[in-house]
Amino acid sequence: MIKHVVMWRFKAEAEGNNAEKNKSLVAQKLQELTNAINGIESLETGFDINRSEAAYDLVLITTHKNPDALRNYQQHPDHIEVAAFIGKVVHERVVVDFEY
Repeated sequence: MIKHVVMWRFKAEAEGNNAEKNKSLVAQKLQELTNAINGIESLETGFDINRSEAAYDLVLITTHKNPDALRNYQQHPDHIEVAAFIGKVVHERVVVDFEY
């Protein structure tokens, strides 16, 4: 199994929205991928409650049966569309993919 973990820090304003609105939009768009893309075993998003300087604003955690399923998810047109929007509204991103 593969776990895919991504965290973002959002711009204060982008695409006509403040950070709070964009965080909600991104979480919603990511959740919608669950029904659109085969190979997602699980998908969860979460908003930061820590508020420390080290914290990120939003996290995505997905699980996939194998690296091919993860690649299918990442290369799917719906994911690419969501990723393009995310690229416009965030200023920082980190990712870790690992087997467990």
